[in-house]
Amino acid sequence: MYSNILIPVSFDEERDTGAAVRAAQALASPGARLTFVHVLDNIPQYVTEIMPAETLAQRRKAVEDLLGQARAGVENAHGIILDGSAGRALVNWAAENDADCIVIASHRPEFSDIFLGSTAAWVVRHAACSVHVLR
Repeated sequence: MYSNILIPVSFDEERDTGAAVRAAQALASPGARLTFVHVLDNIPQYVTEIMPAETLAQRRKAVEDLLGQARAGVENAHGIILDGSAGRALVNWAAENDADCIVIASHRPEFSDIFLGSTAAWVVRHAACSVHVLR
């Protein structure tokens, strides 16, 4: 059983966040902390220089609202937003916060994933804790 579980959340239709939550709850010890994490990709500086600051704030607020919906009704659930490359940000956060398990929903791999790697594949290769991948 795990006491500090990280659940990466992507808001596209190919990922089943509900299945990841159910799996995390099944793997959790009583009183376990479940942290829902969404990673915002970095926007190049040349774009942010011309983009209104309110647009970036609205983007972050929309993600906060979606994270709130994803963790609604889940005991000991917390939500955070990270910035950067998804795989690297998730693995770094897990290491820095002593996560003992990552439960990640994966999409069906495409041909390009063979060469580039998906977020789930990156997390599996680099995480220092247990990783459960759901298809």
